[in-house]
Amino acid sequence: MMGKDFFGFRIVEDLQKLDRDIKKDELKYHHKRVLVSKEFTFDAAHHLHCYEGKCKNLHGHTYKVIFGISGFVNEIGLVIDFGDIKEIWKEEIEIYLDHRYINETLPNMNTTAENMVVWIYEKMKESLSNRPEKKNGVQVEFVRLYETPTSYAEARREWMEIE
Repeated sequence: MMGKDFFGFRIVEDLQKLDRDIKKDELKYHHKRVLVSKEFTFDAAHHLHCYEGKCKNLHGHTYKVIFGISGFVNEIGLVIDFGDIKEIWKEEIEIYLDHRYINETLPNMNTTAENMVVWIYEKMKESLSNRPEKKNGVQVEFVRLYETPTSYAEARREWMEIE
């Protein structure tokens, strides 16, 4: 594939074409398990029960959640489309969290990062179990929930399955 060079940038004139330059069976490069990750933020208000400190009062956070999802690539080389992770987040998890008073919208629990990260893990695991990617061994490896930029709680698959 040749292209023109302009100021050190090459303009591709002839895009690679399926069945001419690459065969469909070449799209899947390997048979290894791979982890993909996607992160989101949400804003929520909460307070803690049986806690002596600032967090006993109603207050809010901009949370960040990071999902680590692993699986084997499909016939075109994807474990799971990042857009599908976003769809699960938007439709099945974020609706309970973003701009909410989470003491009301989550199951009865003290809304600590440690409790919330397990709930988020369980919701993502449940959602993935109902998707076609499950046949590729797709599973949640970890969920990390940042309550502040420097403080997070994490749930990992090996802990969730054993303990």
